[in-house]
Formats: sequence, C-alpha cells, structure tokens
Amino acid sequence: MQVCVLGAGIVGLATAYALRQRGMEVTVIDRGAPGEGASGGNGAQLSYSYVQPLADAGIWRQLPSLLFSADSPLSLRPQWDLHQWRWGLQFLAACNRTTSARSTAKLLALAALSRERFDAMLQAEQLACDFSATGKLVLYGTADALGAARRQMELQRAFGSLQEAVDAARCVALEPALAHYQGRIAGAIYTQSECAADCLQVCQGLHTLLAARGVRFLLGTDIQGFATGQGRIQAVRTRLGNVEADHFVLALGSASHGMARTLGVHLPVYPLKGYSITLDASDAPGAAPQVSVTDAARKVVFARIGQRLRVAGMAELVGHDTRIPPERIESLCAAARALFPHCSDFEATRPWTGMRPATPTGLPVVGRHAGAPANLVLNTGHGALGFTLAFGTAARVAELLAG
Repeated sequence: MQVCVLGAGIVGLATAYALRQRGMEVTVIDRGAPGEGASGGNGAQLSYSYVQPLADAGIWRQLPSLLFSADSPLSLRPQWDLHQWRWGLQFLAACNRTTSARSTAKLLALAALSRERFDAMLQAEQLACDFSATGKLVLYGTADALGAARRQMELQRAFGSLQEAVDAARCVALEPALAHYQGRIAGAIYTQSECAADCLQVCQGLHTLLAARGVRFLLGTDIQGFATGQGRIQAVRTRLGNVEADHFVLALGSASHGMARTLGVHLPVYPLKGYSITLDASDAPGAAPQVSVTDAARKVVFARIGQRLRVAGMAELVGHDTRIPPERIESLCAAARALFPHCSDFEATRPWTGMRPATPTGLPVVGRHAGAPANLVLNTGHGALGFTLAFGTAARVAELLAG
C-alpha cells in the first residue's frame, strides 16, 4: 500500500513512522523542513495528564480581557474572516462543563496511547532529543484557582490520571529553583510521570531514520492541488510532478483548513498563535528548574531540554500573522525572571512563534470525513497538544489504513 503524508511536522512524521512500521510505502510532502512549523519551538512538555481543553466554562468570565486587554495571555482579535467567526462561535458553544469533561476524557485516553507509542519509539530508536522524565508542577497563585484545579484533578482521577495537590513548601522541595517564588504560590498540582523533550530534535531524528528506511521525502515542495476522480484523490500536484498514492493523510497543521477547502471539505481548524524563547540554562545549583513548571496565571510553561530552558506561552486568535511583537517576548522574559531570576543570563532568547492548529473542542480531527474523497484521512487539529498526542493519533491512522 502506498500512502502520501502531507506535512512534516511532528504529527506528519509520527504518522509516517507508524505507517512504515506496518510495512507501507510512504511519501512525505512539505513546503518546509522537518519540524519547521508549529513543532519547532513549542513548549517541549509532553503533558499526558494536562489535556483539559481551552474551551471551558471559565472562559465566559474571561471574555472582556480576551477581547480588550492588550497583555492578556489569551487574546482574540476579531477580523473580517468568516472562518474565524464560525470557529469562535463553535468554541463558545463548547465552553461548558459537560463538553469540557467529555473532551477531557477522550484526550486522556488518546494521551495514554500516545505515551505508550512514543516511549516504544524512543526505546527502539534511541533518538537524541534531550528527553527527561522529571515530572511537572502547575502553580496556582490563589486559593480559588487551586480549588478549581483540585476539582479538575478529581475529574481526571476517574480516568486513571495520577496527580497530587501540594503546598508551596512541597513545591520548593520538588523544585528548589522555586525558592525565590515560594511566597507567591498558593499550591500546585504535581504529576510525577510527566516528561519533556525537544520536539524539533524528534522531528529531525525521525526524518533521518525514515529516509534511511525508504520513506520518500519531498521537502521544500509546495502542494499545488489535487487530481481527483470517482470520489477519490488520484494524485497530489507539485512542481516536481504528480505524486500518486492509494491513500493520502492530511497533517498540515493550521494549513489543513485551507487545503481541505480545495477538496470541498470544511475543517474546524484555526491557528492558535503561540510564542517561545529558549534560554541558555545556568548550571548553578537551584538556579534553572529541572522539573517542568507551568504558571497557571500567566499561562506560561517552563521545560528543561538539556542545557536549555524553553519558556513558552500565549494563545492568540489573530489569523496567520507570523510577526513576533517585542512585548510578547519581553513578557516571557519577565515571567522567567519572576519565577527563576537566576535561571539564565538572558543574553540569547531565540524568539519563536508558531501557529498551533486548534479545534473548538480541543479534540483533534482524525480519520475519514463525510463528503471528503474516500481515500483521504485526516490527522490535524491538535492545538497546543501536538507533541503530546502525535503518536496516539498516528497509531489510529495506521490502524485505520491497515484495516
């Protein structure tokens, strides 16, 4: 069986890996290099237990700041874009406890599958990706916020998620680099099993080993359209010629919506813009964190990847605007200085932005789609959980195509 995967981000490459493991002939097409898009500078956390969707009942009281606050970590800038408005209305419709709980249960199951497949790949392939399994602390600054987090923890416990609520002193015992910040911590949710890794290195490593195993890569190659007939895709059109296959997997991240439209398919996928900086971590004891940390109030994550500290955050619905405003990078630097004042010399920040492909409910779109060509399989819409869920959705695509 011949399968053409559209997209060489972590989702597309994980899919190519799963398909090749089953003996399928695979071609991967992407306009950029492996991991160059939303995978390249992401938060680096493998958040298998922190999958609660952005669409939650609590969003309603945040709406004024989302619409009007210039420095909100979550921001919506309405545009003359029907797709944005349609997505936004579907998102607000999903902001209720029932939908959030249902989505959380499905995401936890998918994350568990993804952990299993990612760990198996890492053990088999020994990719160099600065992998660590040092756990994760999600910090809360108020008793009310901590109480809501406890309720979410109890909800997730029913689905097998093992977490514990800890006080500020326990936070510092787990991560001494937080000593300076202890007085501002009301408490935290700690998950011992959480991991981190450099997603870009995973993408580059998968590209190298898949190419060595016969996977064909057409990189730096724009997809110009499709040749279709009899309800199926016959080929993908590129400047290098047509690429034929038995099945086609759409894993183009935030570009999936536009590409699907050329096939008459509407996908509820919209870019959720995020930012990151990557700092050189101090090697002084207790300066830079070893444990992954999330500041829930700032919505900023900190992940140690080797001798670097990845600081990532923000969620903006502003379309495909790839500019990096200096104030966003300064906000991430300020968050790092507040929590970990001695973590780095801050001389090199390596600013980055990426367009995370989000669905209104937070659930990725995986599998066949009514009205789409019969041999098109979707694997997109992972939002901020692309790295976390990639190997789970890849497994589902491979199982579908293997029958």
